[in-house]
Amino acid sequence: MARIQTKNVDMVNGPLTGKIIRFAIPVALSGMLQLLYNAADVIVVGKFAGATSLAAVGSTGSLVNLLVNLFMGVSVGCNVLVARYYGARREQSVSEAVHCAVAASVIIGLLASAVGLIFSTPLLRLMGSPEDVLPKASLYLRIYFCGAPFNIAYNFGAAVLRAVGDTKRPLYILTAAGAVNVILNLVTVILLKMDVAGVAVATVASQLISCFLVMRCLTLRDDCCRLYWKQIRIYGDKLKEMIRIGLPAGIQGCLFSLSNVVIQSSVNSFGSIVMAGNSAASNIEGFVWTAMNAVYQACITFVSQNLGAGKLDRIKKVLVNCLLIVTAVGVALGGTAYLFRHTLLGIYASDSEGLREQIIQVGAIRMFYVCQMYLFCGWMDVTCGGMRGLGRSWLPTSVSLMGACVFRVIWINTVFRAAPKLENIYISYPISWLATFAVHLLCFVLCYKALKKQMPTTE
Repeated sequence: MARIQTKNVDMVNGPLTGKIIRFAIPVALSGMLQLLYNAADVIVVGKFAGATSLAAVGSTGSLVNLLVNLFMGVSVGCNVLVARYYGARREQSVSEAVHCAVAASVIIGLLASAVGLIFSTPLLRLMGSPEDVLPKASLYLRIYFCGAPFNIAYNFGAAVLRAVGDTKRPLYILTAAGAVNVILNLVTVILLKMDVAGVAVATVASQLISCFLVMRCLTLRDDCCRLYWKQIRIYGDKLKEMIRIGLPAGIQGCLFSLSNVVIQSSVNSFGSIVMAGNSAASNIEGFVWTAMNAVYQACITFVSQNLGAGKLDRIKKVLVNCLLIVTAVGVALGGTAYLFRHTLLGIYASDSEGLREQIIQVGAIRMFYVCQMYLFCGWMDVTCGGMRGLGRSWLPTSVSLMGACVFRVIWINTVFRAAPKLENIYISYPISWLATFAVHLLCFVLCYKALKKQMPTTE
């Protein structure tokens, strides 16, 4: 069987801008393909199953993120650790980290599935899901979380590949899995009339395929990241470090999702039409966020490798380059999405129930306040990624907790309660992003200066 020839991005030598872009583009496209899983679900049910099914599937997004992000954080620790060892040329440590990551993904995936199956319906009730939406939303989530082990195992495998600069193969894998997802959506919903259960089954099938392909990719590599099934085991020191770095990232993602659950609960109070419009706009915005998040992933990995190589002066250059790139991405994609908002929102809304224009109007309100301001979210994420690349774990989590999550909860319980309008929900996003970015940037500068005093640099 032929081995995969490695062609990784060299992150510790030469110019940075082109390499960051080269790294980020496949990551962005991979993330967009993952978003297409849910977008395909939402579009198909919106067109062929009606507004109630659209609201049911769309309203589960924040809850899915809440539970999955909690367990996915360790994959960030995997990325940082493998990248650091790879930059330092510690091949044995890279190999141990890879095998430990696969073992950890199996355990974490099963735990995520169990938690999701047990708590998804009670959490939907706590979120105030309307009675006409709850049964379908609950069914969708129960099936979705059956595929959580495959989803998490894929993301751990992709984290290993990204850590050494291989971002193209996860894109190829998700292209194949995404095609299966779209085809199965059409078959299960249109032909088999399975409604929300059909799109959930399609998503699980695509996650299984992506999991299989990424593991096969690792077993065929010709470098220190090659996976040997008999060597999969937990290495205590590696797992401890992954958890130390990754758990705070998972908690941060969970807290962000929790604040979004609070916001979703407030949106739910306006009824299923507003829920449907909010879901459509959120899906569109997700593509903008995913493109910017690829720059965040690049920042983590480039900073980690250069830290391992002892090239501290390049770390500052990495952050500056990433901030410039994410600014361009946020302005271009966020502005374009808002400019064509009515056309894009119309893709998600069916006119079979005479509700299309209402759904579009609601979605346009969200996009005015959120989509145009996504630039600030990109700044916040990149500076947070720089901190994580330096190996800092709890500091960015603490900043994000106060600057975004606590702020949003307080906002909903004060400003929104005083004037319960949709506009007063959505404006909390850009305000919290900008404030959190400012604190993250200050923390990065202080930590970088402290690190530079402790370590000799290599150029």
